[in-house]
Amino acid sequence: MRRLIYPKLEYRALPILCGWMLAATLSVTAQDPQFSQFYAAPLYLNPAFAGSTQQGRVGMNYRNQWPAIDANFTTVSAYGDVYIEDKNSGVGALLTRDYVGIVGLQSISFALQYAYQLNITKKLSFRPGVQVGIVNRSINFGSLTFGDQFDPNTGEIVRGTAEALNTGQSKFFPDLSFGGLFFSKNAWLGVAAHHITQPNQSILGAKDQLDMKISIHGGYKFFFRPGVQGTGVFSKPQERSIAPVLQYRKQGQSSQADVGMYYTFEPLVIGTWYRGIPFNKVNGFANNESIVLLVGLVLKGEKDVLNIGYSYDYTISKLGPGSGGAHEFSLVYSWPTRNPRKPPKDKLIIPCPTF
Repeated sequence: MRRLIYPKLEYRALPILCGWMLAATLSVTAQDPQFSQFYAAPLYLNPAFAGSTQQGRVGMNYRNQWPAIDANFTTVSAYGDVYIEDKNSGVGALLTRDYVGIVGLQSISFALQYAYQLNITKKLSFRPGVQVGIVNRSINFGSLTFGDQFDPNTGEIVRGTAEALNTGQSKFFPDLSFGGLFFSKNAWLGVAAHHITQPNQSILGAKDQLDMKISIHGGYKFFFRPGVQGTGVFSKPQERSIAPVLQYRKQGQSSQADVGMYYTFEPLVIGTWYRGIPFNKVNGFANNESIVLLVGLVLKGEKDVLNIGYSYDYTISKLGPGSGGAHEFSLVYSWPTRNPRKPPKDKLIIPCPTF
């Protein structure tokens, strides 16, 4: 599957697409796109991550799934956040565009986020977060043809698409999400609930409820003796660690899980994980979706950091590798915002990976 479930198309007749592929992409309810590098898209994963680096940060994610077929999906997301030290708060903004190639179905969302960092003990912190956004959903009807547009005798198109539908092509609706994140020096556990109000996203005025999405994500990082970059007073520590991670999400009638491992040997990061729930049958088949492979670079300047990541989803479902799998790129840049003349506060930093 490209995601848990993809938004349904409310047409009187569907165009001829790619056989059973269409049945895989169209469903009764709607569901969100997903990123394999979910920690490289932290604000998309959970609003509690807003300001979590205690620095300034901007990032971008790009995903192209099933590039070898016409019914491919592309998702682009950009975000920025900053930590406000005096308020123990983080604020962020998130812009996401999701597009289905052959049918021209598009969703664009913009959201603002706020998170507060609460130190429960010296070894445990909690960050609650909230997200308020607006979504535009639209479709290019001009790229589709419908059964009642054709003359039954000649097979020629006698009515235009807009005339056949006689309806608008776009809809705006508000969206509300919450999240929370517990973390210590080595471990983290987060929960996020997106689309709390379950808004009606129908373009044509019917009832098409966007189901709430529940996400649980966590892991543990084992630190080893750090490496050293440079010499003398110019030397900097380089992280050496292994981090097993888990993400589970459920939306509507569908669920999915990612289980894997990150190995950090700065500046290099390598990751691999499995996506699926094999004991959870989908249309009679085991829910095995893909094996994901990642390579990333952590480039540290004097104070700033640039993360560059690439991952590939090797499809192991019935769809097969002939679909082209999925290619994903991430780019994240962070820099310090703290006043250098002011002593830093003693706060824990979330140890989760950055890819």
